[in-house]
Amino acid sequence: MGRLNELRLIARVAQMYHIEGKRQAEIAEIMHMSQATVSRMLKRAEQEDIVRTTVFPPPGTFAELETALRDRYGLTEAIVIDCSEDRDGAIMARIGEAAAHFVEVTLQQDEIIGVSSWSQTILRMVDNIHPLKNAKAKYIVQILGGMGDASVQTHATQLTARLARLTGGEPRLLLVQGITSSREAKLVMLADPVVRETMDLFSRLSLAIVGIGAVEPSELLARSGNTFSRQEMAMLHEAGAVGEISYRFYDKDGKPVETPLNDRVIGISLEDLRKADRVMALAGGESKTQAIAGALRLGVINVLVTDKFTAARLTA
Repeated sequence: MGRLNELRLIARVAQMYHIEGKRQAEIAEIMHMSQATVSRMLKRAEQEDIVRTTVFPPPGTFAELETALRDRYGLTEAIVIDCSEDRDGAIMARIGEAAAHFVEVTLQQDEIIGVSSWSQTILRMVDNIHPLKNAKAKYIVQILGGMGDASVQTHATQLTARLARLTGGEPRLLLVQGITSSREAKLVMLADPVVRETMDLFSRLSLAIVGIGAVEPSELLARSGNTFSRQEMAMLHEAGAVGEISYRFYDKDGKPVETPLNDRVIGISLEDLRKADRVMALAGGESKTQAIAGALRLGVINVLVTDKFTAARLTA
């Protein structure tokens, strides 16, 4: 009977704490025992299965899909958003909202944030971020060059600058072409000390926010002038490329695709992306499913924000 009496008392303490809402100090006073004893009893209540924790995910969330994504791809976090239809425009808007909230909640002081400024989904994220009351970020770094069509280049500059204002960081722009005409042209641009100063931050990122693209360029990139020719795209397809992150291509198994085109890109490398403390990818949609799966197999992404339709395809 000794053990039963012990468990009965543990159950009473657990009832007072979990159901009656009493603080540990109150319970100690009522039961004439030390607060340390109360604390030990509450731990024992869990160990003895007297107290069981149950989490009820709210409607519109997808805990099982998120768990499946984390388990399959080794992610730290997966955020799956609800969406009424499997359509790119609607998906981008909802992903942007969820990503904005996640960034606001998890941003730490003096973060060095790299941002892939040619992603329409990241633009939606920036649109939804509320100005932070206390300055947190140190630098907001543009991690892919952007000089193409002048009217479209404004998008990349404004996205980086706006995120800097919202987070209290200093913008570090990369005002050169994302895709140069030749390797030699790239080397000339890299000689610029301002360009080098920005790129030196690539290996120091605490957070990288990236989009995931299919081999075929998005509408925004197509208009930017920062695209490869049809022949070059054919070369990538023949090499097995299924997607890209900041114009670094990879195959369906998550292996980097090496072609001479890499020598013409001014942007963060996959090697530097691996050095970031956290890499958050924002992507969804049927046309990008294969690209997202390949990107997750690269082993560089820690956090994925996607939609329920894409998550179901990725875990099928």
